[in-house]
Amino acid sequence: MSSELTKEDILRMFAETDERFKETDKKFKETDEKIKELAGLFTGQWGKLIEAMVKPSALNLFQERGVKVTETHQRLESYRNGSQMEVDILLTNDTEAVVMEVKTTLKVEDVREFLEKVRQFTFFFPRYKGLKIYGGVIGIQIEESADKFAYRRGLFVLAGSGEGMIKILNDPNFRPQNFGDGI
Repeated sequence: MSSELTKEDILRMFAETDERFKETDKKFKETDEKIKELAGLFTGQWGKLIEAMVKPSALNLFQERGVKVTETHQRLESYRNGSQMEVDILLTNDTEAVVMEVKTTLKVEDVREFLEKVRQFTFFFPRYKGLKIYGGVIGIQIEESADKFAYRRGLFVLAGSGEGMIKILNDPNFRPQNFGDGI
């Protein structure tokens, strides 16, 4: 019995190895998909938890700032002309609305995206046309000086605090931008 490998033996071994690599690659891809799914589930649930914790404090904070909101709404959705908008928290009264975006980590890009959202708010929610529309961003963690960026664009900025759940970071002299009527 010869211990030499034939060309056919070598080709067969390469084919078997190649098949095993393909199976392993497929399993890695399946595992990656499962991890992404779990991460999305965790992130979504985490966001809902943060929103639920922020909502009760927000009403009182804005009332103390002179925005006499009387209603809170969470996770509003609207569909118009094939597009969709979701609002994390909305505070309202008969003349004003505060559209709030909640982020666990607030970045400048999040603020930019939110500015576009708040400008389109009355298109998606026309029942609020004619009201003063203010915007606010809430970040549990704030990166890239996103708070200063948001402040300079007329948004309320809220963050976690040691004293209570959240606080408004804007100074008492801050005057918010009115985004009403699609400005």
